Amino acid sequence: MTAAAPPLEGVTGARQELTVIVPVRLLRTPDWAEGPFPFEAGRRRTDTATRATYFAPASARVLYGSPGRPRRWHRPESVEQDGLRLIGMELLRASTARHPEHALAVLHFTVTSPLLPVLRAVAGRPTAEPDPLTGLLDPRALLSGIADLREGPGPFAIARPYSVAFMTPTAAHTPTLRLGLEGALPATADRWLWQLASRSNPADFPLAPEIAAEQSDCTVRVSADWSAMVLRQGAAFLGHRADTGDGDFYEFGALHSRTVYLDALLLGSLQRDHIDELTDELSEVFDGARLARRVATLERNIAGFRSTYWRQHLTAHGPANELLLAFQNQHRLPARFTEILAEAADYSRLVQTQESQQISGALGLLTILGLPLGTALGVLQVLGDDSLRHLLIALGLTVAATAGALATRYGRLVLSSLRGAGRQ
Repeated sequence: MTAAAPPLEGVTGARQELTVIVPVRLLRTPDWAEGPFPFEAGRRRTDTATRATYFAPASARVLYGSPGRPRRWHRPESVEQDGLRLIGMELLRASTARHPEHALAVLHFTVTSPLLPVLRAVAGRPTAEPDPLTGLLDPRALLSGIADLREGPGPFAIARPYSVAFMTPTAAHTPTLRLGLEGALPATADRWLWQLASRSNPADFPLAPEIAAEQSDCTVRVSADWSAMVLRQGAAFLGHRADTGDGDFYEFGALHSRTVYLDALLLGSLQRDHIDELTDELSEVFDGARLARRVATLERNIAGFRSTYWRQHLTAHGPANELLLAFQNQHRLPARFTEILAEAADYSRLVQTQESQQISGALGLLTILGLPLGTALGVLQVLGDDSLRHLLIALGLTVAATAGALATRYGRLVLSSLRGAGRQ
């Protein structure tokens, strides 16, 4: 990746597809068809039943829903504007404990103009290209009455839309062509892949040679024919063999990039949103009273996330796992979740300590109150004294002894522990 790559700005691939993911807020349940968009290639149709076979049951339920509880809807479209053609849309429910209305809108395009300028415009780079997500392709207009774009302080709300680009070369695009069926890749191939995934040209983001090897770690070699790269704000698939057109393997590759591989990235997005919310909950644990109740709620939310969303190996299909792991590593999700578990465990121990102090304080108070009274009544019983006057005197002495005991250091500790427990 250290060699300078020929400009990609003016290159139009043999096959170019673009998927844009936009965070939205559902206004109502869509009246679209249930399930993911059923792309087809030859006899293969990627409907819910087909795609669910690639994933573990828990992951499939998150991505596609279950009978009677849909989480995903789709609708075909046909809108063209400035070299982009919208062919379909999807909505995936991305609800969290605090935001049950959150969702992800997925827009599927084919691109007939050079792909990199479109990606740079989606990323908000300084470019003469108009923002492709305006006019007829404005998500606000396309989703009117169904969903609004998310706005506010959330971490995903301030990010540009996430993009997944797919591009295959012609025989003339030698910078990305492998030398023979299983030959070496030219150094420029990964540089092109980096530009597509980062949605930048060398002027936007000059890649220092010292970190070039680190960026190669983000690359997934799907096969000798194509590679993928996953970054924080975008992912890209790039072919390394000339695309021969209809019936070529890349027709199947494009299908996978829009379906199974896209779903792995969508699952990563859901995981990131939930980890962001758990991080917010941790930061608010000591706000106000009732620490024990907030820690219990936090632990319940962590357990729910762990059993429902947290998967690092979601399928037996290797590349999908690698794409998910690459997305998680870009957002430091494993490290962040480990920190959440450790911090939640610390708070749980703190609550347990306070509860132990409360129990000890209650037992100590019972001892202070009960010992003098029990002693006095026991003495009267032994002496056989049933005088009311003597009983009242004993009770008075008991109250005085109890007050004296509470004034000692031990008594003050008991009262202090009870007051501290009462403020939880």
